[in-house]
Amino acid sequence: MKVHFYTILVVLSFLQMKTAGAQESILDAGIRIQKTVGLYWENGFSFQYSHKHLKPDQFYFGITYVTSRLGSAINSNAIKQDNYLVNASWYFKSKHKVRMLGRLNVGYFVADYEDDIFNELQNTSFIMSPELGVVLVTNSPIKVNLSMGYNLFTGNGQDGAGTLYPMYFQTTVSWNLLKR
Repeated sequence: MKVHFYTILVVLSFLQMKTAGAQESILDAGIRIQKTVGLYWENGFSFQYSHKHLKPDQFYFGITYVTSRLGSAINSNAIKQDNYLVNASWYFKSKHKVRMLGRLNVGYFVADYEDDIFNELQNTSFIMSPELGVVLVTNSPIKVNLSMGYNLFTGNGQDGAGTLYPMYFQTTVSWNLLKR
């Protein structure tokens, strides 16, 4: 009788350990720091979600808000500009601590020139920007993402927003809100 009890206890313990290691959904919330080459620092917030039944910890959907209002435009006369993005990301080599990242952002850009004299200049644009980079996944809920992106749509002020420059670098430090 004791042998059966201990056998059942060992089997249940093994099943519990197996279940505890099962992949869960991931919701990363983070701070994004972005530098447009030749122009402004922009900072903001980023949220990325990976569903446990859809390539967990590899395929992510996200939203990001990045603005110069939290960067170069703080206490300066830099142009206040806002980027509203949705994105899809793929993390390569899902079992590694350092992973390659591919991301496609789409969204909307708005520059606030603040003076009526600039009303003739175009201040909005559709955004589409691919990013390539690396992600450092730690044993804690923290991830660090470093990548380079390229805005496919830029402008000169008459044909597109003049302050939407093509190349940028970004760093995002995020926290997995669902990790126990």
